[in-house]
Amino acid sequence: MLVQEKVRDLDRLHQSGGTNLVPGPRTVVALDVDGTVLDMDGRVSERVMASVARLRSYDVTVVIATGRGVQAAMPVARYMGLVSGWMVCANGALTLRLDPHAPGGYEVVSSWTFDPTTAICTLLEAVPDGIVAVEDPGAGFKVSRPFPDGELIEDYEVVSVADLCSAPVTRVVLRAPGMPVDRFSALVRGSGLHSVEYAVGWTAWLDVAPQGVTKARALEDLVQRLGTDASHALAVGDGSNDVEMLEWAGAGVVMASAPQWVRDRGDIVTEPVWWDGCAAVLDALVERVR
Repeated sequence: MLVQEKVRDLDRLHQSGGTNLVPGPRTVVALDVDGTVLDMDGRVSERVMASVARLRSYDVTVVIATGRGVQAAMPVARYMGLVSGWMVCANGALTLRLDPHAPGGYEVVSSWTFDPTTAICTLLEAVPDGIVAVEDPGAGFKVSRPFPDGELIEDYEVVSVADLCSAPVTRVVLRAPGMPVDRFSALVRGSGLHSVEYAVGWTAWLDVAPQGVTKARALEDLVQRLGTDASHALAVGDGSNDVEMLEWAGAGVVMASAPQWVRDRGDIVTEPVWWDGCAAVLDALVERVR
């Protein structure tokens, strides 16, 4: 029943213009990871796996588009059977070509970096007790002190703040364990952080990326490389770092667990991850033309 409801949603979008979504080689499906295909226990359901495999049998390009770094994203892609194709990591700062024969199973095809010094100093002035990290693609993170247990999947090394600022990076992370997310968000907004892109997560966690770099920017570059366009793209996500991607795609699908302001920015709302809402939309993409 949910699949048929999503078929009607996709039909409505098609009739209103701006989308051209049929399963085939020009179609790109971009999937966020945490809270979209990966549940709160860190699992991808068999239903989602089957839906992704079904799309790929129609030569649809399925792209993982995540805020995760390479080390944390690659195991998810492999588990889902995505060992070839494309992946967007670090909220758009890195685009990978997946290749089982390449070292580590991937090749970096684009990388956007920035000088983190101003962002780090600004954030530590606003949140003096915060933990700061910078991403070292393929190697993990450098951190000012350890994150709470289990929060960083990647390897990390504790270094000085001066070391964190010593070279261009793809991403800066600020974490304030124990701080309410509303207070954290207010401090970040009032910090005067400019000339970067940033998104606050479900907890007191902030991702900072180079200015103009988002999942949408990376996906736009990718669809041009593939000879298609956003009207042939469907994107699914649930977080503040997904908003640009959801607005960019011909069909932006938001998980029902997302904050209301994020749901308001999408075209379609589907059920939460624990009810396989993403799978329902992926199945609907196929079913609407059967």
